[in-house]
Amino acid sequence: MTNGASDPMGGERPAGTRPPAKAKPPTSGRPTAGTREPDGADHPALRGLAAVWLRANCPCATCQDPGSGQRLVSITELPADVTVTEVVASDAAVEVVFGPDGHRAVFGTGWLARYGDPAVEHGPEPPAQDGTEPPAQDGIGPPWQDDNRTEEAKHLWAAADLGGELRQGWWPRYLADPAHRRTSLSAVLTYGVVVLHDVPCVPGAVLAVAKSLGYVRETNYGRLFEVRAEPTPANLAFTRLPIAPHTDNPYRDPVPTVQLLHCLHAAADGGESTFTDGFRAAALLRSQDPAAFACLTTTPVTFAYSDAATVLRATGPMIGLDPRGRIRQIRFNGRSLAPVRLPAARARSFYAAYRAFAERIADPEAAMTARLSPGDCVIVDNTRVLHGRTGFADGGDTRTTGRRHLQGCYADLDGLESAVAVLARSEAGRAGS
Repeated sequence: MTNGASDPMGGERPAGTRPPAKAKPPTSGRPTAGTREPDGADHPALRGLAAVWLRANCPCATCQDPGSGQRLVSITELPADVTVTEVVASDAAVEVVFGPDGHRAVFGTGWLARYGDPAVEHGPEPPAQDGTEPPAQDGIGPPWQDDNRTEEAKHLWAAADLGGELRQGWWPRYLADPAHRRTSLSAVLTYGVVVLHDVPCVPGAVLAVAKSLGYVRETNYGRLFEVRAEPTPANLAFTRLPIAPHTDNPYRDPVPTVQLLHCLHAAADGGESTFTDGFRAAALLRSQDPAAFACLTTTPVTFAYSDAATVLRATGPMIGLDPRGRIRQIRFNGRSLAPVRLPAARARSFYAAYRAFAERIADPEAAMTARLSPGDCVIVDNTRVLHGRTGFADGGDTRTTGRRHLQGCYADLDGLESAVAVLARSEAGRAGS
């Protein structure tokens, strides 16, 4: 399933939306050509942007540090009654003179196009069929998306939509080819999961994968944790039992937003991994059972975990929305859901909604099932994609290759997003040169 109308590029765009014009970075210097005409903020070249917005985002060296790009001027240092008194427009840049202080600013026309016409709701420009994102023009994010964590920036999928296999990358090429690395990591942002093949089958290799996209997020499980059957397991993950689809660590605040799992040994029998798009399940619930969707987006629930050394609790809705009502995060883990504190009538409604959501998550047609081979490393968006496994039998002792053994660690999406943006900026620079 996708969340919009089809597009000739092969992606999906919400109905009734249009992609904005491609943006260019701001240019420096005074425009050398154009018409000089005093005007207010309704001048066409200013694209409907308010005078105070323009003044607050002036890119001159007095207002913005040229090295870091950070603001040098506080909002309280700006005049309270900012106006536009003069505009000089050319194809490349727009010079603006502000009142009442006469401050001058020069904006690139493409940069203004990126932010202009704020009343128009732009839909996402579709990702390419290979799962990559359109390169960010300034390295800070796609020019068409105000928050690329929400459903608008994603391809929602069931197993059939992926052609029966996860998006893939190859570790040796990932290391040698920046474009392949960006494509692989962009698949996590777009589809929520990618599998990297041929990662060396040595203990700790998963940490090298995590470091390639950001920083390892250490938890009570350590920087690296073992996923295998243990004699005295502290978590059901450390047994041979099947594990239902879930997101990890919903009892943490903040939740680790990226999970990595690296297969060192496969099980002798069973132990297939499953992956389910939680955003798709939530979108289905919204269209098919709006009351249940409303319940799960507005009812805070608590997830909890404790062992001999740890007591963790975090509270939030199962389906998290952004301020505009778009799906942004899934918290789903029946093993760690604490008893909800609700009056009887509301409890009945909540459990009915919870069941309806769980049924859509458990739909066999929704899940991608993959048998990880030694050397496969899966990178998962833990705010969106639920993972699980079938039960398995090991046989033999720890020296046999039949014993299922994965190593895992956590990282964060902001690091992964940064890695993609830096790679895209480098590619754009090479193309420009």
